[in-house]
Amino acid sequence: MRSRGLSGFFAGALVACAVLWSFATVDVELSRLMSAGPRMAGFIGRMIPPDPTVMGEIAKGSAETLRIAILGTLGAILLSIPLGILASETMVPPAVHRPARLMLAFIRAVPLILVAMLMVGAVGLGPLPGMIAVAIHATGMLAKFYAEAIDGVSRAPIEALESVGAGPLARLRFAIWPQMAPVVARDTIFRFELNLRESLILGIVGAGGIGFYIQTYVRSFQYDKAASVTLAVIVMVIAIEAFNVALRRRFA
Repeated sequence: MRSRGLSGFFAGALVACAVLWSFATVDVELSRLMSAGPRMAGFIGRMIPPDPTVMGEIAKGSAETLRIAILGTLGAILLSIPLGILASETMVPPAVHRPARLMLAFIRAVPLILVAMLMVGAVGLGPLPGMIAVAIHATGMLAKFYAEAIDGVSRAPIEALESVGAGPLARLRFAIWPQMAPVVARDTIFRFELNLRESLILGIVGAGGIGFYIQTYVRSFQYDKAASVTLAVIVMVIAIEAFNVALRRRFA
């Protein structure tokens, strides 16, 4: 009990030192923050009122963003199923799951924007590089979730099937999947929501979606049109959030 208290104390002290070090080394000037207020007010003033004449571009960009998120999530699911099994301690020996988990950690470490830039350079502009980038980047997290879902199930049904000579696929189908299905559904829905949010900015690097219109209007100083696109993004995110909440309640 005492050792646990000491470990908690040292962990708290470490966090406090990290926060103090961050404040001490970052270049924060209150005068700069105060002077930024009028400039921000002027920027927002140029965005009001939003320009409603760009609804056609908004509809096109929103549909493209949604396609990127849907197909990117589908690709991530197809990649994550075998990789999640290979990264599971329950399904495979350490010689297999350890390299698989290392590979997934590497995928998660690469920023989505960098993956999208590489895909744009490889296949050109448009939604295709965005879909590929989302699928690859999301796989790093989704496959990890699937592996943890497999490893988190009760061992009793698995051992019962092992005792009668059932193979790995039979154990997965009849002992593991019924227990992990709600967790997989929840994590997949969460990842889709995250993919949609990330797809909104892929247009900045030419990977399609509504983000392309935001950067176009901001760079051309058409702030009223940029405001209209921003409002559309907010509405889309709120709608997807409500949809995902309903799905999570359905699978809870």
